[in-house]
Amino acid sequence: MSILIIFNHQPYDGSDVAWNALRLAKTLHKKGEEVKIFLMNDSVDLARDTTKKPEFYEFDLVQILKKLYKGGVKLKVCGTCQARCGLNKKQPYFNDEIKGTMDDLASWIVKCDKVLTF
Repeated sequence: MSILIIFNHQPYDGSDVAWNALRLAKTLHKKGEEVKIFLMNDSVDLARDTTKKPEFYEFDLVQILKKLYKGGVKLKVCGTCQARCGLNKKQPYFNDEIKGTMDDLASWIVKCDKVLTF
């Protein structure tokens, strides 16, 4: 089964939304599911090395996302949002290959069995 998880929230916004979405992606991937992650809106900061873990936060969400990506989870990040969204607007993503488009997102939605949003 293929599962697309769309992130929208700022990584360290005082909630565990991004953390829980990453945990779910990791668990699904471990169970052998094909997992795709698309970051848009303020969640694009998850794909930036300039996003630093706050002292009060237990986990480095950027490093968790990188590990998932290197482990085979597909990742795309909204190209338009790079200049418009997040606390680190206009900062590059940790890999140019992950920059995506609305067409990429639409294609993934059509092809995936399930789509979840966080």
